[in-house]
Amino acid sequence: MQYFRPIAMTDPVRPPGAVGLAGGWCWFDRVEVLSRAAPSRLIGALEVPGPVLHRLTASRADIAGIGMDRPRLMGILNVTPDSFSDGGRFLGADAAVARARAMAAGAEIIDVGGESTRPGAVEVAADEEVARTVPVIGALRAAGLDTPMSIDTRKASVAEAALAAGAGIVNDVSAFDFDPALGPLVARTGVPVVLMHAQGVPATMQDDPRYGDVLLDVYDALAARLARAEALGIDRSRIVLDPGIGFGKTQAHNLALLRGLSLFHGLGCALLLGSSRKRFIGTIGRAELPEARMPGSIAIALCAVAQGAQIIRVHDVTETRQALRLWQSLNTDHLEDEA
Repeated sequence: MQYFRPIAMTDPVRPPGAVGLAGGWCWFDRVEVLSRAAPSRLIGALEVPGPVLHRLTASRADIAGIGMDRPRLMGILNVTPDSFSDGGRFLGADAAVARARAMAAGAEIIDVGGESTRPGAVEVAADEEVARTVPVIGALRAAGLDTPMSIDTRKASVAEAALAAGAGIVNDVSAFDFDPALGPLVARTGVPVVLMHAQGVPATMQDDPRYGDVLLDVYDALAARLARAEALGIDRSRIVLDPGIGFGKTQAHNLALLRGLSLFHGLGCALLLGSSRKRFIGTIGRAELPEARMPGSIAIALCAVAQGAQIIRVHDVTETRQALRLWQSLNTDHLEDEA
């Protein structure tokens, strides 16, 4: 099997034969052909097989009314006592509402989660997860916040309660592996969904993660989960894919996925990258505390945007938005920043 990774570019000077990447701000005129059985090689963009080229170039559909033709930020709102970076800070409803309102000034989506999925975390009961998230979502809607919200959960009962309270996107780190009822719920309600790759469950995923070829293995796993979602009746146009940085991956695995991120455009879906404040950033950037990893997190975010990733999930919304505005001014000044 062959895999096709577009070499994403943003330079304003585009050579003949260049084509747009995923209907967004990047273009490419060369593609790296990857295989498990042979060395990689470069070909011209127009040499790519037709169906693959269509998936690489086709515009992505709006997600929850948000256009995917420019980079978007998803702000992280953890209403948990034990998340790795900000556990306990926004557990109370008042603190969570204030945090969400502040993030909404720079983020197009607010991602509300009531269960930590950090390495070593144990499962939280569904009723506890509902008690943490649903009042916050309801309070935000009651306060007039109209920013789209996603519910970060692996459980159908939690997602159903959150959607009823005003969330409009499901973000499942298990890609429907954890709760077999979640996929049918998403299919029935018609909401967009983020399907993330993870090897194992949070409690044990970092014990000894192994891959044959991490980039191709994760691509294949996401392709299989995408096919399963489509078989449930979930249209590809409302599926967002996430390679799952840090979820059953070593530092070397994370870096390989980030270097090859543009490969995942070949699945024909919008891409989400969530690497904010993760341990490998602290290790490479020499920042022990998660809250000190903002500069490195921004560096990774801009790396993802430079490869056409449409949604970047971050803790530091204001700082990332500022960096993104500068990056867009330098690289894609034809795009107006609406946030």
